[in-house]
Amino acid sequence: MRIAISGHRGLRRDVEQYVNNAIRSYFVQLTPAHLVGISCLADGADQIFARAVIDAGGHLNVIVPAAQYRDALPEDSRATYDELLANAAEVVTLDHQESTSESHMDASRAMLERADQLIAVWDGEPARGYGATADVVHLAQDLGLPVTIIWPADVTR
Repeated sequence: MRIAISGHRGLRRDVEQYVNNAIRSYFVQLTPAHLVGISCLADGADQIFARAVIDAGGHLNVIVPAAQYRDALPEDSRATYDELLANAAEVVTLDHQESTSESHMDASRAMLERADQLIAVWDGEPARGYGATADVVHLAQDLGLPVTIIWPADVTR
């Protein structure tokens, strides 16, 4: 089972915990040897998902949107990014130099092209900018991929 992740960044602690528990509960039904998680390793939902994939005994595949992607991440998430990247079974770096909305959407498309389904940590609201979670959800739906949405009830960003 190849599962891609897309989700919000800058989550509150209680939402992070909810997302972590929901993803780990979802993985319980899967055979670890057959679990492949696909992520860009952004802070927030992506890193929570990637850690859960590794902890479940699955394989982590990473799509790096751009050569300068790591430098564009919040400084406090870079050590986790480095650790998760070092534990990846496969790393694909796209040809973009700069970390932009376009490179992020290209990376999301590359993830979805390799995936059987998408987990979206999404509040259901429209995208705040090109390449955001809502855009990735809509692309997955257009591609006919099943989408599992994780978001706590009655919580707004």
